[in-house]
Amino acid sequence: MSFDFDLLVIGAGSGGVRASRMAAARGVKVAVVEGAPLGGTCVNLGCVPKKLYSYASSFPGHFSSSKGYGWSEVSSSFDWEVLKKNRATEITRLNGIYGNLLKGSGVVQLNGWGTIVDANTVKVGDKTYTARYILIATGGWPTVPDVPGKELAITSNEIFDLPAFPKRLLVVGGGYIASEFASIFNGMGAKVIQLYRSEKILRGFDEDIRHFLSQEMVKHGVDLRVNSDVAKLEKTATGILVTLKDGSTEEVDQVLYATGRAPNTKGLNLEGVGVATSKSGHIIVDKNYMSNVPSIFAIGDVVGHLELTPVALGEAMVLVDYLFGDKTRQMSYDNIPTAIFTTPNAATVGLTEEQARQQYKDIAIYRSDFKALKHTLTGKDERTLMKLIVDKASDKVLGVHMVGDEAGEIIQGFAVALKAGATKAIFDSTIGIHPTAAEEFVTMRTPVGD
Repeated sequence: MSFDFDLLVIGAGSGGVRASRMAAARGVKVAVVEGAPLGGTCVNLGCVPKKLYSYASSFPGHFSSSKGYGWSEVSSSFDWEVLKKNRATEITRLNGIYGNLLKGSGVVQLNGWGTIVDANTVKVGDKTYTARYILIATGGWPTVPDVPGKELAITSNEIFDLPAFPKRLLVVGGGYIASEFASIFNGMGAKVIQLYRSEKILRGFDEDIRHFLSQEMVKHGVDLRVNSDVAKLEKTATGILVTLKDGSTEEVDQVLYATGRAPNTKGLNLEGVGVATSKSGHIIVDKNYMSNVPSIFAIGDVVGHLELTPVALGEAMVLVDYLFGDKTRQMSYDNIPTAIFTTPNAATVGLTEEQARQQYKDIAIYRSDFKALKHTLTGKDERTLMKLIVDKASDKVLGVHMVGDEAGEIIQGFAVALKAGATKAIFDSTIGIHPTAAEEFVTMRTPVGD
């Protein structure tokens, strides 16, 4: 049977673009379907604009720190419109780069939204296309719980381009997105309240990191309220009245819900073609990213393994090798580093202390909590936390965790060490770069008590 394409990809986000390009580079005929700007969530509504806004939020802290180093306080004002305009310009540039990469690779771009008609057919607009393989890479979409007045709330999709800067912002949630935007808008000068319904933000991270980062965010001005949730939202003449479940109220300019994301499968007709999904709506795939329909595959956030851009990229490479290569490439979900762009940053790779205690008989914990050299002159009570988790039997380092300036940049390097199986003895024999905060990871010698 002949097909219009060897591979038809639905979704031109990070995973979809990578799979399209790499497959086309192997000489097969590829098309990608996308109805929104190229690059997906990461480029347009996620990682990239979020990091740009995180940079923007850091400058007031730098300005105030400069006084301790002999600089007069900078007289500054924040222009929300300038930031939005410059962000939009950069994102448009990146959209163009993605387009050129696809074009240069020979990938056919089909503009519109794809609906799967059968195991080998996709409809885009009023046209249908056949493909030997169909790849779903449509990512995720933010959700808002069903609370009275939910239509008054916004999500991370809308936060970047609000018409007016929200001087009073309520953030609901305790994960990456909620914590990052709480820090970002606090740094830009908003009065930020962050609500989380459980006892501690950043579920799934090391307990020390969760506790320490919460303290540091509060020091920086975020009004963090745990064991708290919204009962209803009501529009007022001057903002939004938020009634909490304890009966208290707060009036704010905007309410940002960052309580989770769902797989973006609406309109794909998965049920109609028999593609199996989990209770959460994620597409169920095997180790080769094949669904229960043998010609239909899925990668990235829509399968929900680890919802990180580099993970989608890695999955795309494995998939292309499986379909059009020698089938030897594998994807490992162990020791994947990740960063949280709060103020201060946090980053981690490997096992948490809690996970290590469950998986290993005897572990050693090395922990250092200190004021970084920079803040010895700023007068600020900002501290850094570093933590190593070691298996006593093998001396292997199982986890590396940090809260502090440039945590993501630092942990990226240590992720290589963990991937290589480094032991604590190797850490100890590594000469540190002095004076840096990162050297603390190779100078911790005494474990803390069990």
